[in-house]
Amino acid sequence: MPVPSRKSRWRLPLVGAGLLLVLLAAWIAAGPWLAVRGIADALERRDSTALARHVDFPRLQANLRAQVQDRMVRAAGADVASHPLGALALAAAGSVAGAGVELAATPQGVAALLQGHVLWQRVRGRDRGSSEGWSVEPARPLRDARLSYESLSRATVTVQHAPGNTSVWVLQRQGLHWRLVDVRLPGDPAAPPPA
Repeated sequence: MPVPSRKSRWRLPLVGAGLLLVLLAAWIAAGPWLAVRGIADALERRDSTALARHVDFPRLQANLRAQVQDRMVRAAGADVASHPLGALALAAAGSVAGAGVELAATPQGVAALLQGHVLWQRVRGRDRGSSEGWSVEPARPLRDARLSYESLSRATVTVQHAPGNTSVWVLQRQGLHWRLVDVRLPGDPAAPPPA
C-alpha cells in the first residue's frame, strides 16, 4: 500500500480551509444585501418582529435623536441658542423630540408608523379591494435603493424619495450579521449629495 506523501496529506485540509474562507467572505460581502432585503420584506409584510432582527434599535434611536436635536438648534439659530430662555426652550423641545424618536424607533413604533401608512393610503383612496391579500399597497421605502460599501464593516444604502431628496441608511456588521444603525434623514448636512 502506498504511503501518502507529506504534500498530499496537507492538501485536502488546506483546500477545505481555503474554501471555508471564501464562503465566509462571500457571506460577509452579501450581508448588506441580505439585510436590506430582510428590512424591505419586513416592511412590506408589516412584521415588526422580523424588522427587529435587522435593526439595532438602541443605536438607531441615539443617532436619530442626535440628528433631530442638531436640526432644531440649527433651525433656531445662534441667537436663540445663546439666549438663556432660548437655550431652555431648545432643551425642552429637544427632550420632547428625543422622546418622540425613542417611541418611533422601536419595533412597536415602526409597527404604528406602518399602520399610519395603511391609514394614509386608505384616506388617499388607494385601497386594492378586499379580495387582495393587502387592503392597501405596502410600504416600499427601499424600492430603488443603491448600496455601497464604506469599509469591510460598514455599508450605506441611498434611498431616493423625490428628486434631490435622499436619505442614507447606514448598515454595520455585527459579527456575521449586518444591522441598520443609522438613518441620515433627507436634507441632513451629513448625508452625501445625490449622485
